[in-house]
Amino acid sequence: MNNPTDNSTELGPRDDRWYLNIMSPNTKGDKFAWLDPTSIYINAKAFQDLLDDFEKDLASVEFDVVAGLDAMGFVLGAGLAARRNVGFLPIRKAGKLCVDTDSVEFGNYSGRIQNMEMRTPAFAPGTRVLLADQWVETGGTMDGAIRLVEQQQGIVAGLAAIAIEENERTLGYRNKYPCASAVVPGSKWQTQCNAQYLESFKRYDAAKTFPNAGRG
Repeated sequence: MNNPTDNSTELGPRDDRWYLNIMSPNTKGDKFAWLDPTSIYINAKAFQDLLDDFEKDLASVEFDVVAGLDAMGFVLGAGLAARRNVGFLPIRKAGKLCVDTDSVEFGNYSGRIQNMEMRTPAFAPGTRVLLADQWVETGGTMDGAIRLVEQQQGIVAGLAAIAIEENERTLGYRNKYPCASAVVPGSKWQTQCNAQYLESFKRYDAAKTFPNAGRG
C-alpha cells in the first residue's frame, strides 16, 4: 500500500503529528486558502491518527454536541462527534437550511462579509457545544459561530481545528476556551502556519497521500 505512514521514522515519532506533512499547498491564487488539509481526510491512517490526537487533547473537555462550521468543519466535527458518541450540528452559510434559523454576520479570512445560520431551536439552553472548523486564521468565522451558540443560550465548551493561527483574536480564544489543534502551539508547525508556508510543501507529492485503490 502506498501510504505516507511507511515513512514514519523519517517524518519523526508518532507524537510529531506526521500527517501534517501531507497537506496540500494552494495552487489557485490569493482568492483561496493558502493550503488544503483534505488530503489528511482521504488517507485513512492519517484521519484516524488525527482523531486519536484530538481524543487525547479533548479528554478533559466535556461537551454534549459538536457543531461543525460550513463546510470543511463538517468533516472534522462529524469525526469528533462519532468518537465521543455525541450529536453533530452543522452551522451553515446563509440560505442553505430549510428550517427556521438564527443568523449572524461575520468577516471571513479573505475579508468578505458573509452570513451564517444555525437551525432554531438547535439545542436546549445550557447545552455544551464544541465548535469545530478546519482552520482558524483570522478568527472571524469562529466568532460568528460563537455568537450563534450563545444566542440560543448554549455554552461554548471549546474550539477544535487542525490549526489555530496566532493573532490577537485567537489568543483571546485560547485564554477564554479550551482549544485543541493538531498544530500544537510552540511547535515547528505553529511557526510555519503563522507564516502561512510549510516546509513540507517543498517535497509535496499528492500521489503519496492516496489510499491504494486496488486493495480490494
